[in-house]
Amino acid sequence: MKKLFIAFFAIALIPFLANAAKYEEGKHYQVIPGQATNKPEVREYFSYYCPACRGFEAYLGDIEKSLPTGTKLNKTHVDFMGASSPDIQFMLSKGLVVAEKMGIAKQFNAEVFNYIQTKREVVTSEDDVRKIFIAAGGDGAKFDKGMKSFSLVSQAKRNKKVQDKLSQGRYVKSVPTFVVNGKYVINSKELDPKNFLEEYKNIIAYLLTLK
Repeated sequence: MKKLFIAFFAIALIPFLANAAKYEEGKHYQVIPGQATNKPEVREYFSYYCPACRGFEAYLGDIEKSLPTGTKLNKTHVDFMGASSPDIQFMLSKGLVVAEKMGIAKQFNAEVFNYIQTKREVVTSEDDVRKIFIAAGGDGAKFDKGMKSFSLVSQAKRNKKVQDKLSQGRYVKSVPTFVVNGKYVINSKELDPKNFLEEYKNIIAYLLTLK
């Protein structure tokens, strides 16, 4: 029985050891100084003004399904893109936080991408974001309340504070960028483009094991 257990344990270790040998710090990922997040998470830094971010939406479901139980896939909308002012971009960030609270984040994301990238409309005010929120199936009154909610606005500000820190440290220089446990930044340019989705899932699985 003991030998059987050891054999089983060795087999289970093979994928982990393969990934450990495959992914190199400084090449496939960077380490952010400081503490990791209290709970395991994968966070995507993205922008509604980024075509590549819109394209990556198709992969997020598969990535989310591959995560261990208790690990969340979260999103932070950045405000450093040149296509709009930081204020407007942060307004969209708040809109996303409200949509997450109301359980319509995926629908909201799709509507914003469609509004900006397909319809080529310009977001100029909170009223524009409200219209998008309603088009995504949200309630206008709940949007108004959410955009003024101290806790939700504070959450958006915390997200921005972390984003600013990572941007200033040159860890998040472009989008989409994925950060694991607030400590490991994936360098997607070093992943195999022929097996991109599996590479992403594998490196995320590996980085989640690091302390």
